[in-house]
Amino acid sequence: MSVTIKDVAKAAKVSVATVSRALNGHESVSADARKRVIDAARKLRYVPHSAARSLITRRTQTIGVLLPDLHGEFFSELIRGIDQAARREGLHILVSSSHDDAKEAVAAIRTMSGRVDGLLIMSPHIDARLLKDTLPTGLPIVLMNTPVDDVDYDTIAIDNYWGAHAMVRHLVGRGYRSIALIAGPEHNFDAKERLRGYRDALAELLPDSPARIFSGDFSEESGYRAGQRIIGLRDRPDAVFAANDMMAVGCQFALTEVGLQVPRDIGLAGFDDIPMARFVSPPLTTVRVRIAELGQQALERLVAGFSPQDNVLTPGHTLRAELVIRSSCERPSSPQARTRATQSLNRVAKPADILPGITGVETPT
Repeated sequence: MSVTIKDVAKAAKVSVATVSRALNGHESVSADARKRVIDAARKLRYVPHSAARSLITRRTQTIGVLLPDLHGEFFSELIRGIDQAARREGLHILVSSSHDDAKEAVAAIRTMSGRVDGLLIMSPHIDARLLKDTLPTGLPIVLMNTPVDDVDYDTIAIDNYWGAHAMVRHLVGRGYRSIALIAGPEHNFDAKERLRGYRDALAELLPDSPARIFSGDFSEESGYRAGQRIIGLRDRPDAVFAANDMMAVGCQFALTEVGLQVPRDIGLAGFDDIPMARFVSPPLTTVRVRIAELGQQALERLVAGFSPQDNVLTPGHTLRAELVIRSSCERPSSPQARTRATQSLNRVAKPADILPGITGVETPT
């Protein structure tokens, strides 16, 4: 039979209430009583009953995390950031995937409600009405990269638009004049914002160059298939911007498979700056999203919401992206060509805003 709190109270010769207060660190317990309780608990190998504690505290010490997928380095980094912050707060996380399906997202939210103290949600299928119809009243939530326009919900998002716009500006500044995009999933919020940034930058900087968009789904396989289509074009673009690094890696494999070299024959850039990006050859120019930081800040904002009187956070927060320049789009060009490209860029942007956030060339160390 398992040891109960009553057994500890009997061995320590104190009341059950004193055992509870001693184990929970209350100052009202004398040093002598606390020592007897702790010694008795250790001797009996007593483990507090989490369900019983939850009934008293109304807290499970668990945070629910709903993501559209669990595969890939992006979600691995995101979960790592959430978990690190949760451990600092003495919390555990319960992770579920909606498999990019609206019905599964609703089912996962309903399943976790009542079992968690709060929810972190990333889903392209969530809207304010669904949240109000699905969530119990008062359950704290923070939305990550989820397009819900409602001041009742705290949100944290990546500046996808700025990142994509900055990458196109960078490629134009390097002299590229035909820039293709491997887009992400059609209904994905991040993908739509990156597509919008690409289109707007292209229209501003290269108005005579049409948008060349290849469909993808953020997977290496879709990047590889897009790369194969690009290879077969008679008027192949001179640079490819993939809406995430995994697709860029897949595209690069397709290009090198037929003997094309990056960046000699075609420039290549990505988005996210997953750990792999700096170790491919050549290292990938990309837009850095501090993925783990996104998870950490989301968890911290959620915990701050547990005590509304102490919560001074604004309802929405955007994480700035950074342009990380490596060698995957550093093709040789004449000084004259570089000058013309820079002059063209300066005509549509203030000098101080041309390439904000550049961290320079990074190579594996």
